[in-house]
Amino acid sequence: RSSYSCCYFVLPCCFFDFHGKYSRRQSKKTQYREYLDFVAQVGFVCGFHVEEDCLRIPSTKRVSFIGKSRTYAAAERALIDQQITQFINSRRTCAVATGDRRVGLNHKDHCGGLCKEASSEPPEDETDTIWMPGFQPRERVEQIRNCASLPRDFVDEVVLNVANLLLNAAPQKSCSDKQGGNMNTWNQGESLSLREVAEHLNRETLKKLKSEYGGLQTLLKNNHQVFEVLNGRVHIRDWRKEKPPSKSKPEVKRRLSAEAFKTRLCWFFIHHPDGCSLPSEACPYAHGTEELR
Repeated sequence: RSSYSCCYFVLPCCFFDFHGKYSRRQSKKTQYREYLDFVAQVGFVCGFHVEEDCLRIPSTKRVSFIGKSRTYAAAERALIDQQITQFINSRRTCAVATGDRRVGLNHKDHCGGLCKEASSEPPEDETDTIWMPGFQPRERVEQIRNCASLPRDFVDEVVLNVANLLLNAAPQKSCSDKQGGNMNTWNQGESLSLREVAEHLNRETLKKLKSEYGGLQTLLKNNHQVFEVLNGRVHIRDWRKEKPPSKSKPEVKRRLSAEAFKTRLCWFFIHHPDGCSLPSEACPYAHGTEELR
């Protein structure tokens, strides 16, 4: 819609319509095929000869569409533009304001501003040139919100608080470790639901976590060394129960695992009251700075 000479290439991936998630309309097709047909339809409605191709890439979603030529003459642009406007309006959701009738303006006058990269807030002199009132594009710089950008000291504090909460939630349990014929006890603590864990964290911590996608659960899963989250319940990880690396594991993954061995300090060796449940030679993490690689 930017100009008559515009061509396009698109590799459909996530199922989105103009204003939100794509809603399925046919049950006889797979969701992927139905969405591909929708994307192709957009190209046809916009007056393109749409070509479909399958890319040689390592992905399950590798069907692409190319629009290199138009199905109409340049003189018919105004008529096709009305057709595009009607198509967009027909797919609007009730969540979008429909009172604005300024859609489908003369793009000869307004194309210049719209061909530029979209920003979250259009400049004042361009507010009347938007094609879709109510549409909110993403920010130019997408904010990382998977708890990876949280301050390290904040993450460490939450991890320690949650671990202590699990360790003190119930009387110490005995975990049998019969290596060498000795009976050793190692406190694995209790398991608690995510809701129970959240109830014990202060308001400021929860507010900070709520601003991240996944919140508390994401932070705990990111700290795989210390916790495992199963069916909405948080457990302290017992590395004695972890399966040894499979010999059938791809060579690349085996090499990466070997390269990561002893490159980080063992949280349990430093913080757990019983230390690490594994001997130093079996633990993938360093028992002290002298073991760090």
